[in-house]
Amino acid sequence: MVGYVKGRIRREDILSAAVAVYGEVGYHGASLREIAKRVGITHAGLLYYFPSKEALLAAVLERRDAADAERERLLGNPGLEVLRSFVALTAHNAQDRGIVDIYSRLAAEAVSPGHPAHDYFKRHYRDARACLVESFQVLARCGQLRDGVDAGQAAVMFIALMDGLQVQWLTNPAEVDMVASVRGFLEYVLAVPLDAEPVTGPAQSTVRS
Repeated sequence: MVGYVKGRIRREDILSAAVAVYGEVGYHGASLREIAKRVGITHAGLLYYFPSKEALLAAVLERRDAADAERERLLGNPGLEVLRSFVALTAHNAQDRGIVDIYSRLAAEAVSPGHPAHDYFKRHYRDARACLVESFQVLARCGQLRDGVDAGQAAVMFIALMDGLQVQWLTNPAEVDMVASVRGFLEYVLAVPLDAEPVTGPAQSTVRS
């Protein structure tokens, strides 16, 4: 048991060091030897936990997704609850420049199909769009979405807004309020206040993404 706990701690230390190095030099500029050095272990020691650079990157991205899902419960009831969760996630990210930096760098790098994170980001954006489309569709059926707003377009625009805001915020945080901008977009497309009570009844979707 002691060895298992120590192994988990060491694994988390490696992931944290990787996030720091990726944030400084990007994925392609990072080396496993530098990450191992920051943790205080040998290169061979790091390979015991993560056999390749790609495996380490995948673990970093999976840890971010797991933390986001647990903290914000993004797979909750589709509708206003999910939209409020995205606002809460934005507020959390505004307190953690490091994770926003690494995410923005990797998302840009991963546009290339040959990048090891390319499939991750394709899946990430697909799932995020599906989650948002369902929520906007639920709101439309309940009369809580502004007339004329297309659920698919709203989902794409909302994700583009969030990612674009992160880049602007990283460049000049004093002049960019990510939370206010995200709330502003949602309040523009909604026909009710974002903090309104969800409508329940037959029109409420029971589908989970």
